[in-house]
Amino acid sequence: MNRRFLLRASAIAGGGFMLGLYPKELKGQSPRGASQTLSPVDFVSIAPDGTATLVATNQELGQGTLNLLPMLIAEELDVDWKAVRIVRSGVAPKYGGQITGGSSATPTQWEPMRRIGASMRHMLVAAAAQTWGVTAEECSTASGIVHHRASGRSSGYGELAAKAVTMPVPAFASLPLKDPKNYTIIGTSTPGVETRAIVTGKPIFGIDVTVPGMLYATFEKTPVLGGKVVSANLDAIRAMKGVKHAFLVDGIPSSSSYPNYLFEGPGFEAGVAIVADSWWAAQSARRKLQVKWDFGKWATQDSDANAKRAEELSKQSAARTLRNDGNAEAVFQRDDVKVVEAPYVFPFIAHGTMEPQNCTAHYKEGKMEIWSTSQFPAPGRTAVSRLLGIPEAEITLHMVRGGGGFGRRAYNDSMCEAAWISKTVGAPVKLVWSREDDIRHDYYRCGGFQYLKAAIDPSGKLVAWKDHFIAYGEENAFVHDGGFNPGELPAGYVQNFLVQASTMPLGLKTGALRAPGSNSIAWVMQSFLDELAHAAGKDPVQFRLDLLKMALPAPPEAGRGAPRAMGLNPSRMSDVIQLAAEKSGWGKRNLPKGTALGIAFHYSHRGYFAEVAEVAVSANKKLKVNQVWVAGDIGSQIINPSAAESQVQGAVIDGLSEMMQEITLKEGRVVQSNYHQHPWLKMSQAPPVEVHFLKTNNPPTGLGEPALPPILPAVTNAVFSATGERIRTMPITKQGFSFV
Repeated sequence: MNRRFLLRASAIAGGGFMLGLYPKELKGQSPRGASQTLSPVDFVSIAPDGTATLVATNQELGQGTLNLLPMLIAEELDVDWKAVRIVRSGVAPKYGGQITGGSSATPTQWEPMRRIGASMRHMLVAAAAQTWGVTAEECSTASGIVHHRASGRSSGYGELAAKAVTMPVPAFASLPLKDPKNYTIIGTSTPGVETRAIVTGKPIFGIDVTVPGMLYATFEKTPVLGGKVVSANLDAIRAMKGVKHAFLVDGIPSSSSYPNYLFEGPGFEAGVAIVADSWWAAQSARRKLQVKWDFGKWATQDSDANAKRAEELSKQSAARTLRNDGNAEAVFQRDDVKVVEAPYVFPFIAHGTMEPQNCTAHYKEGKMEIWSTSQFPAPGRTAVSRLLGIPEAEITLHMVRGGGGFGRRAYNDSMCEAAWISKTVGAPVKLVWSREDDIRHDYYRCGGFQYLKAAIDPSGKLVAWKDHFIAYGEENAFVHDGGFNPGELPAGYVQNFLVQASTMPLGLKTGALRAPGSNSIAWVMQSFLDELAHAAGKDPVQFRLDLLKMALPAPPEAGRGAPRAMGLNPSRMSDVIQLAAEKSGWGKRNLPKGTALGIAFHYSHRGYFAEVAEVAVSANKKLKVNQVWVAGDIGSQIINPSAAESQVQGAVIDGLSEMMQEITLKEGRVVQSNYHQHPWLKMSQAPPVEVHFLKTNNPPTGLGEPALPPILPAVTNAVFSATGERIRTMPITKQGFSFV
């Protein structure tokens, strides 16, 4: 490949040089498959004292990426981690996709970030070799110092920076990378660079941003999707203490029926904005707001009515077939098979991030400056540009740490609102959503209904599977992130496999929640597999291992939901199942009455996870998760072990919380408003989570998503083993269960 490097040296305050390298064709892939040219000078600089400043380009939401990508650079640069300084980037094409989501940072940046560090190290060694009159091969590096073994000479990176810029540029493609056995940073637990700031209450989150002359805004949005403002008592609001502005926002329809600020924006809900000299004043005025709404066509929506309609649709012929292998219906008619049927229902769920949505924007003289916690900042800037007619080049976007994301911050609605309000009032404005705003105006994890039917032959083998998925959407279109991948396991492992779908309309925004799709599908599939294991009279672990041996030789045809099924390696999955079972003592421990183990597995986002939960259930259906054992395979290398363990433990806690959560609709409005109605697991309810990783000869991948899905079915399967009652409806309170 024709790779060309450019060098740049620039004077810095206090003397010396900053060193940077430019391989012009270094590619970094965004999660959506796009590629950009990355230049190491945009990621690395070395000061005279040897301090290496590394640029972190992805949003930090608590998942540890602020350390992760710089660790990859630092390893190949061969610098002492203590001599590393990490800074945040801005938002610009030169940094690549900057998409934070989909557990994508590790798989897309694993090699590009290491090559950035390796190229920098190569130039520093060449500078030292020329200075000493020796060959580069005679030199070595360690902890930011170049050594010449024969003469005993050595120089720090800071001393070599100026010389290094005159050295020939290495052929990037042939740059050797370290043998993993020589890693000193990768694979070592490193504390988060902002941990001390967090625990000491430093203002580092988006909600902490302050700008000189800043005003504070609240935005009362239509409680029903698509509603409009007819009138409001604006004069009375404007007369209240501290209020500077109050005005109507008409709202802008999105380009589709279901607005998507992720890629397809703009879209903008109608409402009333109040701007004051403090958020308290703005929110106090909002409580006095009287709005007459035109709620539009979704004002009659009702969750109970939707559930009733789903039940009706399940008894009718499906609207369409998504996948049909063999002839499942014929198998169900056989006399020698045992047929099992079960409905599963999962609800809408809000993200409920600890830090509610917020954004600070400053419009002045045709330019916009924004401080945002967005996971998808560049699409957010595009949406603002389209909404307000400001060229993207005139919009400066700062990434600020977010207090939780889980996919919610992929949607840039708060950014659009803050920018709109700032441009309207001509002043810097911080918009803060209340907790109630956040719960009632989310992009919800979509709910759904699965009507399952399967057949077991006399040997206990799964021989037919049918799924009628009742979803939200119109005709053949599912709502955003509300569809179903017909390639989901056990597709490809059952000869006779039928997946069909019917839809019903929805007036609610839906979107990605941590492990999107998998966070509901895994519960349904793994619960029903557990039902089949018991119906077959087999041990649930062994039933799953047997199923994974049944991979059909012919791959699914394109366009039939193939990617997820084809991406699953049954051998890797079997290994984590066996490891989880072994660590939990599956089948080897005598447990008290009312206490049992449950197992589940799932493959998503390139990660293989199996989890065992031990649950104790009292006579009044109070359940306690005593312990969880997690076995995961995310490839050949764990980059930051402490962060990886935290990610898995956090995923388990998130999953357990989802078992208590539900968003419902009444008269088109979201009923729930705060954590008391949409709870999270309490610290006293959190079980010990034992985490084990299998290292395999596969590229490393991410951890944000794949550890979550198995925990829900692991717990409900354990509840069945302990009580004989199968939980088929979420949240668990629907069937009278609750955590203690």
